[in-house]
Amino acid sequence: MYPEILHAQQIILLFKKRGVKNIVISPGSRNAPLTIGFSENSYFNCYSIVDERCAAHVALGIAQQLQEPVAVLCTSGSALLNYYPAVTEAYYSEIPLIVLSADRPPNRIDIGDGQTIRQQHVYANHILFDTQLEIIKTVNDQEGIATNERLINKAINTSIAQHGPVHINVPFEEPLYNRVQEPSLEVKVIDILKDESSAIPHNFTEQWKTANRKLVILATLNPPVFEKEDLDLLTSDPSVLVMSEVSSNVVHDKVIWGIDTLIAPIEKEDDQIKDLQPDLVITIGGMIVSKKIKQYLRRFETKVHYHVGKRRAYDTFFKLAGHIKVRPQTWVHQLPKTYRESDYQKRWTSHFNNYLVKREDYFAKMPWSDFKVFELAFASLPNNIVLQLGNSSTIRYAQLFKMNESHTVFSNRGTSGIDGSTSTAIGAAIAQEKPVVFITGDLSFFYDSNALWNKYIPKNFKIIVVNNSGGGIFRILPGHKDTHEFDTYFETKHELTAQHLCKMYGLKYDSVSDESAFAKACKKLFTINDSPQLLEVFTPRQINDTVLLDYFKFLK
Repeated sequence: MYPEILHAQQIILLFKKRGVKNIVISPGSRNAPLTIGFSENSYFNCYSIVDERCAAHVALGIAQQLQEPVAVLCTSGSALLNYYPAVTEAYYSEIPLIVLSADRPPNRIDIGDGQTIRQQHVYANHILFDTQLEIIKTVNDQEGIATNERLINKAINTSIAQHGPVHINVPFEEPLYNRVQEPSLEVKVIDILKDESSAIPHNFTEQWKTANRKLVILATLNPPVFEKEDLDLLTSDPSVLVMSEVSSNVVHDKVIWGIDTLIAPIEKEDDQIKDLQPDLVITIGGMIVSKKIKQYLRRFETKVHYHVGKRRAYDTFFKLAGHIKVRPQTWVHQLPKTYRESDYQKRWTSHFNNYLVKREDYFAKMPWSDFKVFELAFASLPNNIVLQLGNSSTIRYAQLFKMNESHTVFSNRGTSGIDGSTSTAIGAAIAQEKPVVFITGDLSFFYDSNALWNKYIPKNFKIIVVNNSGGGIFRILPGHKDTHEFDTYFETKHELTAQHLCKMYGLKYDSVSDESAFAKACKKLFTINDSPQLLEVFTPRQINDTVLLDYFKFLK
């Protein structure tokens, strides 16, 4: 069945022809024509998720895994405003997301009707393309039909080519629920324009040849873009030091994977830290997590910075000289093969490896804490999983551990907010055949608890919630702790548990509060797959920050 409304038919037909197959629907009335069209057509995979903020993040998670546009559909009014956090995440993480919002006709806006707001351009600051379709009342309106066809094609093309969110606002007049057996019109596809790769600029090649200290930082890379031989070639130059972040999905014996472990113990010793100062910085991937490397490279005035890859180039260190829009693999193989004498890589990888040996003594004596939980968790995770990481403390603790090469790691590092992390992980699990494990903090989990309110969570989906009774990351930051103001307005101390949420939503629940119990619970968590499971790990709120900060002091 198809909706009787013609411009709704256009969307259904063009989405099918363009391969936009996954549709997350937020239930409502004004979007009924599109809901009917998508749900009545077996080509589409439709998911009904009530909470709009969760729905958009679930769509984001599906698109994150499939690397193709996923649509999220809502009714008019406040509904589409709840999509905004996911829209901004898609914008900065460069994930293809198509927002379809139903609307009243233009003459029904601002006349006092319920659930009517000014929906056009509502995402203006964080959208790659947005448009409003024409209302088509008859197949004789060839001009309107052609206009809509062009706009829908442009939205899909933009989302694919520029890797990000687009918004199509669709006004509907009543009646909304009428159906027809066959579409009343035909549509044509307007092909996407090919994005030609740019050449590597000559001035970059000359700067690369003359630089004795070249620092390459690998940030978020989803999906992974390097093979081992690419990294072998890049690190064969002794003047090249490569640092990777956890979401880069890069593990290599000559790549420093613990940026903070290397920098934090020495960041105040100016003479030594200046030896790390590069002549040339290259960034590859998305946003950089490590605040320490950003502070360091800004403080010592990075000389020249280039960004490599199709991703957007940010002037993170205030010295961006250019954006080299070639595939990172292509860039590696086009680099000059003449190497300068330098001990830059050897000196700092040796320094890092010494820290790794030394820290084993700290780990052996480390008390039960957030840090200990992450040490044990990463040692317990099974092979061949998709690992989703929450924001704030979670991603920062993860940066202190070497990742398993068989894992693929994701995190919402576009806006770096705690909202939507659970929903995104569930979206990823829906799209993935591999098991998905999600590690998150307590505030992030409770903030997005409506993520569990759907029937699509796979049975092998696992959640580990590290519950330190508040926003533990705020205890690490400078400020007066253990006061009423701090506990209430910064750390947000609480005594909540996930147990009752799991009972309500049908997840198996277990909890632990010490090391021996954690090992047993992990074994059960990763061997039983007949239902989604949540393991809640309670840690002592008031010592977590000390344990982490003492780690860096110990290395120093």
